[in-house]
Amino acid sequence: MPVIEDEATFEATVAGNDRIEPRDWMPEGYRRTLVRQIAQHAHSEIIGMQPEGAWIGRAPSLRRKAILLAKVQDEAGHGLYLYSACETLGVTRAELTDMLLSGKQKYSSIFNYPTPSYADVGTIGWLVDGAAICNQVPLCRTSYGPYGRAMIRICKEESFHQRQGYELLMTMMRGTDEQRAMVQESVDRFWWPSLMMFGPPDVESPNTARSMAWGIKRNTNDELRQRFVDMTVPQAEALGVTLPDPDLRWNPDRGAYDFGQPDWSELKRVVSGEGPCNAERMAHRTRAHEDGAWVREAAAAYAGQR
Repeated sequence: MPVIEDEATFEATVAGNDRIEPRDWMPEGYRRTLVRQIAQHAHSEIIGMQPEGAWIGRAPSLRRKAILLAKVQDEAGHGLYLYSACETLGVTRAELTDMLLSGKQKYSSIFNYPTPSYADVGTIGWLVDGAAICNQVPLCRTSYGPYGRAMIRICKEESFHQRQGYELLMTMMRGTDEQRAMVQESVDRFWWPSLMMFGPPDVESPNTARSMAWGIKRNTNDELRQRFVDMTVPQAEALGVTLPDPDLRWNPDRGAYDFGQPDWSELKRVVSGEGPCNAERMAHRTRAHEDGAWVREAAAAYAGQR
């Protein structure tokens, strides 16, 4: 396919649902939007290793430790794929990391909530990874080639993570009354933050319209949120847990579930750095970056010798 060299060809390519590649001409706004979205996604994968990673040493069996370790390793790989995709837009990984640590770039709000219970490992797999799948599967068809190709493998692995989390919760729900109560308490805490993962309502989302027009996003925040609810309610019924929403009910006229709205002011607070674990997560990421400075310096010195 020839390299795209002007705006008219760019617009025609996007309108035809074809791919934009790194060497193609693209509007600066398109490039900036991609950098913001892909970087936020990459940062989320790396920060997202922390909540579950804290349970690796405390998981109740060797099998559960191995499963959790493999999942956390997968998340590191997802971050690597996404940072690599972002680098094709002319920004370095060091620059992306600096923007995260300085607060100029964000990561998913869901990773600023605590995980005090082992059931949270399963709930994150079921709800958080389930929401991620709803959000990310359409990105396999995003207009930017490197991003879409990275998402294909990521979505396959996230789908496995979701089933893995559900299996853990089902095992606990077949256990003792205490275990069942632990699962329900975890679901009660993570349900609303999971709905917030899709971003603010469409009427309050400043980037959705432009991203949709460029083919970066394929669905709006509200469309994805509805898809997640419709997918999750039958799973909750099979699991035997109650979703903490008194407004949740089937609407035969719409052929979908009606549901209540999250506390959007809470989302704004968490995104602004005032969530329960914002400071803890960023302090850990900053410390890890500083502790790894000698590795980066050694790699640079070795590369310089070659």
